[in-house]
Amino acid sequence: MPKLPISVIIPAKNEAANLPRCLEAIPWADEIIIVDSASSDATPEIAKKFGARIVQFNYVPPWPKKKQWALDNIPLKNDWVLLLDADEVMPANSEAVFRPIVASQGAAPNTLPSAYWLNRRFFFLGQPLKHAYTPNWNLRLFRKSSCHFERLTSAETNSGDNEIHEHLICSGQTAKLGEIVMDHYAFPTVAIFFEKHLRYASWEAAVELHPFKTGEKPKGAAAFRRILKTISRKLPFRPFLRFLWVYFGEKAFLDGIAGYHFARLHGLYEYLIELKKYEMKT
Repeated sequence: MPKLPISVIIPAKNEAANLPRCLEAIPWADEIIIVDSASSDATPEIAKKFGARIVQFNYVPPWPKKKQWALDNIPLKNDWVLLLDADEVMPANSEAVFRPIVASQGAAPNTLPSAYWLNRRFFFLGQPLKHAYTPNWNLRLFRKSSCHFERLTSAETNSGDNEIHEHLICSGQTAKLGEIVMDHYAFPTVAIFFEKHLRYASWEAAVELHPFKTGEKPKGAAAFRRILKTISRKLPFRPFLRFLWVYFGEKAFLDGIAGYHFARLHGLYEYLIELKKYEMKT
């Protein structure tokens, strides 16, 4: 059976620990591109072993960042794009779900969705979280000609060269693929959780203090999350409220001790955002 006409884009920097697991799960893609940031580990060698193409990205602040730059500058074989993080793993049924989508779109591109939401399952402290942050929908499979990333700040965020929580803005219809659940190994250790969320907090603070007004707005679940975030920014005791939301609202308490610590760390994350905002103002 021929490979799927999908171009997979994977942003990476020193992802040797995660990349093999990610690439092993997508042998059906006829193009895989690793957008690297001068990795000092075995990331390039691993990519070549799996037949992926390496493209180096040299970030010039403040924009574009890695994913939008890749969409703007890398010649792709296909209009259909799948965005993956190196710490994500596609399930075994992905090829069967994707094949009819990419086959049918050629016949009637204006009447069918141009982008699809995929669900993720988080792993934390060595176990899958079956309740917290579940479902976690992300717009990942899309036609390149129909979508681009929003720009949320005009300032340099000091959070790295990759998009963090920017959403894709798509001109066509979107739909959810409930049959697919990606495994997301984002936080294998507490140290990695802190390293990432220190960068995320810098990004959140910059976006709030130096917004970039474009008039573009995400749709669906992304729009709802953005509204909730905007409202939450005006509430007192945000770190404690974030803990309560994740622990009870997201049902992290059903994930046992891992869920408890997951919720506590997200409460601390809210405190870091406020601290970074204070630092930027002084």
